[in-house]
Parts: sequence; C-alpha cells; structure tokens
Amino acid sequence: MQTFQLPESTLEAFQRDGAVCIRQLFSADEVALLEQGIEQNLASPSERAKVASSADDPGWFFEDFCNWQDNPQYRQFIFNSRVGHVASQLMRSNSARLYHDHLLVKEPNTRQPTPWHQDQPYYNVEGRQNCSMWMPVDPVARESTLEFVAGSHLGPWLMPRTFLDNQAKWFPEGSLADLPDIEADRSAWNILGWALEPGDAVFFHMLTLHAAGGVGGARRRRAFSLRFLGEDMCHAPRPWRTSPEFPGLASELEGGAPMEHPLFPRLWPLTQEGQG
Repeated sequence: MQTFQLPESTLEAFQRDGAVCIRQLFSADEVALLEQGIEQNLASPSERAKVASSADDPGWFFEDFCNWQDNPQYRQFIFNSRVGHVASQLMRSNSARLYHDHLLVKEPNTRQPTPWHQDQPYYNVEGRQNCSMWMPVDPVARESTLEFVAGSHLGPWLMPRTFLDNQAKWFPEGSLADLPDIEADRSAWNILGWALEPGDAVFFHMLTLHAAGGVGGARRRRAFSLRFLGEDMCHAPRPWRTSPEFPGLASELEGGAPMEHPLFPRLWPLTQEGQG
C-alpha cells in the first residue's frame, strides 16, 4: 500500500461539496493493470453482473460487482495502490475498509444515461465516514462523465429507484422523499463534473447526488469504482435485497456492528487482514 498526502484544500472541498477530482493519481502501469482486470471481468462476468441498458439501445451498459476476491488484477490494484490512504484522508477517518468494487462499462453508442441518484440508500450500511472512487481507463468527455450536485451529501436521504423503470424496490414507497427533477432546470443546482483522462479519479460521498450521460459512437467508457468505509460506518441489515447483496451477512454481523468482516478488508492502515 502506497501513501499519498492530499492537500488540505482537497480535503475541505470533499467535506464541502461531497465530490472532488484528483488528477493523475494513478500511474500508467496501474491503469494498464486495471484495464487487464476489466477485460478479464468482461470475459468472465460474475452471477451479480447485469445489463443496465434497454434492448433497443444501440450500445450496451454493463455492470458487475464484488469481484476483487476472484480477479487478481483488481486485487493487486486495490491492495497495492495509494487508494486506501487517499480514501482515509477524504473521509477524515483513521482507517479505510473496502466495501465493494463496481465495474461500469458503456460501449460506443450507448444512449442510456445513469440517472440522478444517491448510492447509500441502496446499501446495508449507516454512517457518515464513507466515500467512493470512480476512475476510467479510457478518456471520458465532459458530456459522458459523472456529474455531482455539490453539497447534496449533507442530506437528506432520497428514494432509491431502479434505473430502467423507476421502481421503489428498496425503501417502501413514500418513506423517503423523491429526488428533485434536476434536469428540468440544471441552472438551479451547483453541478460539478470533469472530463477525465486515464490516471484521473473522482471521489464522492455515498450520499452525493450523481448521474452520467451516455457515450458517443467513437468511445468506450470503461470505469472502475471502489467504495470505502471509515470508522463510524456500521452494518444496517435490510429486509430487502440490497444492491449489491451480501448473502448471509446478517447472521454474522448484527445491526449497528462495525464492518469488521473478511468481506470488507482494511486497506488503511494496511494490516495482515488486508492482504487480499
């Protein structure tokens, strides 16, 4: 595990806005390693993989989750890069655990957008010290990148819905407020987004509202995301199937317990537990 000290201005921006861009955080060799892992993942998807675009979409939006244990390139990237140290700083936490990995691939001509949403309501965790990393291995144009509503990580929790048909399959209908219609008047919101090159990464809080557009005809958009848990994060068993799901975890970790489990290895400070 490498160390990498972030400037205080970046830490303050993350706490204020809920999203930051860190340029050239990863080397060309690390990007190439991750690209190998992504191609292996695409060639051999897990049972959790899904297509998130409709059948009439001229492109293809593919997602897969929780593959670090079976993908040696993912594992090497996660445990040997500086990402754990960066996450711990952004979370203002003395430690950082891996929550899960997430592959998102939009092939050329994919018109399916990623709609506005928060991540944490889909999950089985509670707490404030968390963050996610999203990094491409292909250049990403501004119109295809992740966008964020600055400050939305401060709350409230908003209703999670399925991306394709807008169904409430998690919290019961009416139990959380619905998302505002951000696209109806984008000028009313402080929307952040950055064109990205391989080696760049964005980090954001699990409650930050975010979305992404489709991709044009000449570009793939292969992106790898990691979710991190800080010191105050605890298990929140749900009566529904979370996304992703962790089968059997509720029988091993009670509600309110720290996320101390082999599925969520500590990345910072690195211990024998976090050797993958």
